[in-house]
Amino acid sequence: MKIFASLVLLFSCLTLSGFAQRTSVFKPDRLIVQFKNPVPALSKRPEAGIYLIGVPEIDLLQKKYTCVGVKEVKGGNVVQATILLFKDAINVRSAAKDYMNTGLFIYAEPDFVGSGSGQRTDCPPLATTPNDPLFFRQWGLNNNGTFKGIAKIGADIKMTDAWDITTGDTSIIAAILDSGCKTDHPEFSGRIIPGYNFAYNTNNVTDDYGHGTNVTSILGATGNNGLGYAGVNWKCKLMSVKVLDSLNSGYYTWWASGIYYAVDHGARVINMSIVGMDSSTLLKDAVEYAYSKNVSIVACMGNLNSGDPEYPAASSPHVIAVGATDPNDVRTHPFFWDANSGSNYGPHISVVAPGNYIYGLDYRSNTDFSYYWGGTSQATPHVTGLVSLMLGVNKNLTPEQVKTILQRTADDQVGDPSEDKPGFDPYYGWGRINAKKALTESIRVTATESVDDIASFQIFPNPAESAVALDFAGFPQGETTLRLYDAVGKLTLTKKIWIDQNRFQTNLSFPALPKGFYLLEATNGTKRQIQKLVLR
Repeated sequence: MKIFASLVLLFSCLTLSGFAQRTSVFKPDRLIVQFKNPVPALSKRPEAGIYLIGVPEIDLLQKKYTCVGVKEVKGGNVVQATILLFKDAINVRSAAKDYMNTGLFIYAEPDFVGSGSGQRTDCPPLATTPNDPLFFRQWGLNNNGTFKGIAKIGADIKMTDAWDITTGDTSIIAAILDSGCKTDHPEFSGRIIPGYNFAYNTNNVTDDYGHGTNVTSILGATGNNGLGYAGVNWKCKLMSVKVLDSLNSGYYTWWASGIYYAVDHGARVINMSIVGMDSSTLLKDAVEYAYSKNVSIVACMGNLNSGDPEYPAASSPHVIAVGATDPNDVRTHPFFWDANSGSNYGPHISVVAPGNYIYGLDYRSNTDFSYYWGGTSQATPHVTGLVSLMLGVNKNLTPEQVKTILQRTADDQVGDPSEDKPGFDPYYGWGRINAKKALTESIRVTATESVDDIASFQIFPNPAESAVALDFAGFPQGETTLRLYDAVGKLTLTKKIWIDQNRFQTNLSFPALPKGFYLLEATNGTKRQIQKLVLR
């Protein structure tokens, strides 16, 4: 198929695939630098056509390498890095050393190239598929064990239970740094907010490859609208920032600029289903900027079935790095598109999520729903979508709390026992994300509270009709506040009780409340816990 021919050409040119030697690829006529001290605006000497700044040591190099232009990477209206543009291709590594030897720069590095981390195939529509919603294909959200005959019941992220708590909040902005988006698709109607195209320096973020539209649809296709698929978050705003070109390739300067743009324009979480093989100070600084502004970054591990780090997933411990699983809950190796592929692993992995045979929207059609993709690129928006839901139920969550909650509520030891060890392991991280557990814990966490500060209590019976008995253990003696929230987070009941001798039993009745899903929170000083309650 043409799609595979294009990919083979791309990978052979960039030597970024798992089937070629890992070789750094970068722009041969530019250098990324950061000055130690502020410098005057760069000035061009008209007669020579060279950009000079009035510092002799640097101007000698500007002349040596014929620097004919500059660009700036900005975040928060501050220049975060400067791109030096040269007339012709140069020895970039040597130039970086020369500039660093002046002692006037924090770093000097090439503008590395990376790519999207997923591949697509077209699948003929199933014989039994009607013109109805296609949620049954989305095994990662609700796995009934029938998908392609290889699935395992329950090997999903528990999305249907999580939607009982929330389906999203329109005030949350999720940014997707990718190849763009089919912004006119009905599944995104009313959800798209303006982004920017750093690949072609325009406001037009139209997808010309397909990767970004698929990723965006996994994260945020509108659910329960009688059309196509359901994204993880049905209501959040979607900001498409194009940082990959029509060949699914992009420079780190585009990626860093995209991060700064998304943060400065209100995003609370950023999806980066993109990978490069080279460590970069430019990229790390952008990631840390997001963290400092209370913005979470979720990035894919890569698809080389390798322990070699990929970036931005390995750029900072603040990144939520995501690996991929199959419909049977095992780490994906291989993906459907090549026998040598697989979800990368390593000490920086955070969690895993479904990432193989993932259906989504097509960038060329509003009516064709027959494509699926595979890669850690597809696992990542499952996590980003969940993060956006978490922020919707608790806007005070910090990136550190978000990451900790995702990790501590993940389902552990679900995969291959030879890899999926108790607690953290480099193949599954802390486990496969569990949306219901993550949202439940997100609701109860305060802005200053440690997410590990949990006590315990029991509810019985559960489900219940109009009353329950509560049995506390681990709560300190003293006044305890009970709060009951409905499925959309509305407080429906508050009651204060007294715990004596560190153990207490009491009854709680609610005859006037409608049937449905509730969350019961108990608070005593620093001890808090929230439990699910179903009224029938």
